[in-house]
Amino acid sequence: MDADSNTDGTTPESKADTETFTKVKSKKTQKRKREQDAVDMDTEGEPVASKRPQFPPISGDKLKGPDEMRKVAVPAHRYTPLKDNWLKIFTPIVENLQLQVRFNLKTRNVEIKTCKDTQDISSLTRATDFVRAFVLGFQVEDALALIRLDELFLESFDVTDVKPLKGDHLSRAIGRVAGKGGKTKFTIENVTKTRIVLADTKVHILGSFQNIKMARTAICNLILGSPPSKVYGNIRVVASRTAERF
Repeated sequence: MDADSNTDGTTPESKADTETFTKVKSKKTQKRKREQDAVDMDTEGEPVASKRPQFPPISGDKLKGPDEMRKVAVPAHRYTPLKDNWLKIFTPIVENLQLQVRFNLKTRNVEIKTCKDTQDISSLTRATDFVRAFVLGFQVEDALALIRLDELFLESFDVTDVKPLKGDHLSRAIGRVAGKGGKTKFTIENVTKTRIVLADTKVHILGSFQNIKMARTAICNLILGSPPSKVYGNIRVVASRTAERF
């Protein structure tokens, strides 16, 4: 054995190397120090009050925009209801929204157009949604809410989009959504504060975004085969939570 070697098995050179190592600070300590420095810098500076931007009001000429026209196709089975309720449809569009409207007998379309008296260009979209809702089967009084209120929407989907059904299975699914004498549909409408139209395999829902979501979930559960009692309980729980939140 070498006489120069120590009893612990380390050489003098290795001891010298270990003595030259410097202790490195941990990353957590460095990060904490940087955060503290940033906080100190923020507190040293004076708080600057953010000013709200001030924009001048837009003139009425810019709100009008160029003349535009929208067309809403009317199916054959809605000709008679449109003729009977034409005065109720015509009056709010012309008097309240200052638009021009007519029914084109050749193309079977309701044509809505802006004019020089139109104050807001968004009135054309509201009138189009109003006429489209009536054409889909909603009552005039319910469709008028699309003109009076801002946060109302119209959503449509097909029963076969939820589950591919055919024949008697499709008929039974539609029957579950409607219920005996329309009881199930009326219950969903009252709880979710929406309006629902069942037209063959199409389902149309009128209401706010959150209420449409609740009604759509309930209808989809009925189509998939859930019993109505379970669906009633689920939508009542969701409706109560939504009411408490607001």
